[in-house]
Amino acid sequence: MNKHQSKIIGAMLACALAFSGYVIVKDRSPAAADRHEDAGHGEEKEAGHVEDGVVRFSEEQIAGSGIAVLSADARQIDSFIRMPGQITLDEDRTAHVTPRAAGAVEKVEASLGQVVSKGDLLAVIASSDVAARRAALATAEQRRDLARSSYALEKTLWEEKIGARQDYLAAQQALQEMEVTVQAARQSLQALGTGAAAGASNRLQVRSPFDGTIVEKHIVLGEMVGADTRVFTVSDLSQVWADVVVPSRDLEIVRVGTSAVIRSIASNTTAPGKVSFVSALIGEESRSAKARVVLANPQLAWRPGLAVNVDIVTGSAKVPVAVAREALQTLEGRQVVYKRVPEGFVAQPVATGRSDERFVEIVSGLKPGERYAASGSFGVKAEQGKGEAGHHD
Repeated sequence: MNKHQSKIIGAMLACALAFSGYVIVKDRSPAAADRHEDAGHGEEKEAGHVEDGVVRFSEEQIAGSGIAVLSADARQIDSFIRMPGQITLDEDRTAHVTPRAAGAVEKVEASLGQVVSKGDLLAVIASSDVAARRAALATAEQRRDLARSSYALEKTLWEEKIGARQDYLAAQQALQEMEVTVQAARQSLQALGTGAAAGASNRLQVRSPFDGTIVEKHIVLGEMVGADTRVFTVSDLSQVWADVVVPSRDLEIVRVGTSAVIRSIASNTTAPGKVSFVSALIGEESRSAKARVVLANPQLAWRPGLAVNVDIVTGSAKVPVAVAREALQTLEGRQVVYKRVPEGFVAQPVATGRSDERFVEIVSGLKPGERYAASGSFGVKAEQGKGEAGHHD
């Protein structure tokens, strides 16, 4: 290698060293630092990014994820025992409608499921019994009118000293007897649910005894029905019963007047009620007794035959801190609540106490007024799991 080649190689090495120094200095410049910082912030804006135990969520991301944030406040916690039950008709507001007289069905005005008012016509029956009773009433009225005329005549004769007092008194007694006979004939027709105004008609009108719904129908046009045939069942469904099966061990707890909560098995529908009856008898095989809860049903949501759970309230207490039941999650074998912090959520270990269907008492871990993730908290847990898995990778 000659001197000329050595100079060329040295110049190339000097240029390489100078370029390397420029790159290092540029990378350490404030602009480069800003670019790195911006890149870091871009990662932090991703929902669920985990750093220092914080699952990062902005207010917009919380709203978009459907996470409900509530405050840990004082609540009334009711303790209860749960028993199976079934919705039934209120027997005090249910009538089994019968014709009260045998006959042939001439007209059917009501249908199954129809809402009716008191006095609405349900059916018309052609009955020989009704015809006979109307005829008896008409005969009694004619005899009464004759007795009334006879009485008026005998009274006039007695007052004018022409007739005997004995004849006058006999006519008076005969009139009174016929008045009683007419009244009895009218009451006989009224007992069938029909009046005396229709003359000799044999038609019997079957009417609704009160406002309600036709829940059973056992009548068709042209058939023969008996006086005691159950042709309709009308029930006022604005109030129903929940029949409850009470094990013998719980009979000391379930008493008349005890508060209860009825819960539909088919949906999330609930309603309050009170125990109105507890049977004094225990089934030999089931070793249980029957109890009843009266339940208001203004929207007709509680349909007879529906299976329900009946929570009998055994105690009630106000606790200083409680959270929604869905807020509790299990993380690494511990119960946690995701507490709201400015950057997102933090898994806060908690100790629980009493609970009911909606809320759980927090004995330690949360202070009154602290905010937490209620519904949707499982999504926070899932994001935390994904963030930690990415961090380990």
